[in-house]
Amino acid sequence: MISSLLPSFRLALGFLLLLALWGAVPLRGEEPSIPIAPGDPWTRSDILLPKDFLALQKPGSPSYRIFQVGFPFLYKAGHIHGAIYIGAGKDPEGIQALKDALSSLPKDQKILLYCGCCPLDVCPNIRPAFQAAKELGFSDAKVLYLPHDFVQDWTHKGYPTEKGW
Repeated sequence: MISSLLPSFRLALGFLLLLALWGAVPLRGEEPSIPIAPGDPWTRSDILLPKDFLALQKPGSPSYRIFQVGFPFLYKAGHIHGAIYIGAGKDPEGIQALKDALSSLPKDQKILLYCGCCPLDVCPNIRPAFQAAKELGFSDAKVLYLPHDFVQDWTHKGYPTEKGW
């Protein structure tokens, strides 16, 4: 009796294992979990993964204006092609420079803000910069998701960079 149930049990166990593996995030190719802290000024829809940002930067499609809101040595060492250096978002001068740069753009302009000095969840620059863009009424302001830093999450992945000013 037990031996006749064994094939059915193995089949059911195999099916459950297959379901468990299918639900595993890396095997399904789903996006990584992006933590949003209660005090963060953005939602998940305000964040772009590097690969998604690059996919959106196709010829003929509306381009993002890219602003680096970190420290000058980071920009000089390597930045996203076409990025404009603004200054540290944690400083009033950096926020004023961002406001000045945004003042001539239409409110529906696609803008991307990034810093890359450290993990996004503790970055002192990105939150004030994003908040300033939103307060100015930019409806399509995005944050580049760099969970570690610019070097690890952009440069080491082979994404295009420029150096210098």
